[in-house]
Amino acid sequence: MASVPADTERRSRLLSLKLRALVRDHFPDVDADDLDAAPCPLGAALFSNHTAWLLIDDDATNSLGPSLAWTLAQQRDITSVHLLAEVGSGVLARRAQLIDDTIVVNVWHAKERDVLQALPEPPLPSLLASTPHLEFVGAIREAGAEALVEHGVVVGEVRGLEICRVVNDVHTGVVRLEVGTGAHDREAFALVHGDVPTAEALARVVTSVSIHRADGAPPHPLNSFGAERLLRARAIENPSLVSCVSVVAAEPPVIRKNVKDAVPCVAIGEEADGTRRILVFVSGVNLDVVPFALDSWHRLDRTARVTVVMREKDNVASIDRLASLGVVPVEIFTLKDR
Repeated sequence: MASVPADTERRSRLLSLKLRALVRDHFPDVDADDLDAAPCPLGAALFSNHTAWLLIDDDATNSLGPSLAWTLAQQRDITSVHLLAEVGSGVLARRAQLIDDTIVVNVWHAKERDVLQALPEPPLPSLLASTPHLEFVGAIREAGAEALVEHGVVVGEVRGLEICRVVNDVHTGVVRLEVGTGAHDREAFALVHGDVPTAEALARVVTSVSIHRADGAPPHPLNSFGAERLLRARAIENPSLVSCVSVVAAEPPVIRKNVKDAVPCVAIGEEADGTRRILVFVSGVNLDVVPFALDSWHRLDRTARVTVVMREKDNVASIDRLASLGVVPVEIFTLKDR
């Protein structure tokens, strides 16, 4: 069995001591000395009867699903969970409201020795792209890419992979279309191909990327990035894959920080009878996809049904369990592995 690194073990002990002190100071009805501690990959955990306290280490924005999955796996018949976090408690509290009363989730903002009830952060407002940015939509489409606006940002994608973005120059404020996947790639592309007209450069990139994003293409970095958005692109091209007659891309409930990170993406689908669905696509085992999907439903359309779309191999029992805990049903729709 592999040993736990000393730094990790030391960090775990410190977090456990901190959590016990916070419970002692802020939950007077609980005897903190009698709480059971358990090693927790999310930070630290304490248990008393049917209640759990978890101190989330690092950003807690995407920790609701993993926290509940881990807690329920302890087989302690937990009915109440207290989640304490220093970063991301607002989004965590918003998503906790979307869990039904089968398990009561309380979110607290912990800062040093203080603990306050976390205030649910409101959903992100819809931002329109500026007119100068929207003027590049035609050029993106003419090059063969799909133009999308996500949280006010105009991008071009090839089957879900971002290959260009409209930006304001940080020095001059001039609006321009940058070619590349991610900020560093766009910068490198500009250094090497700065003298190539954007339309020509973009068309070349679309052609080369399309080869690797095609169904059945051999493994390549260009089809490993944004695998969840490739699933969405397939559904947009062929809505019957997800039992719909139409599928259109939609904004996620949080802003994607890095285009190369595996982050669920969202679409709105419509069935033949007019039923609307919030479709959330994910690649890989993601224990937070159910809270993410409920957050998307809460922001986009609370009259729609909620469906998580994933590959068969990515569906695990914990995700099915979490899908049963939402304030509305969450369907898990699996696609055959490709």
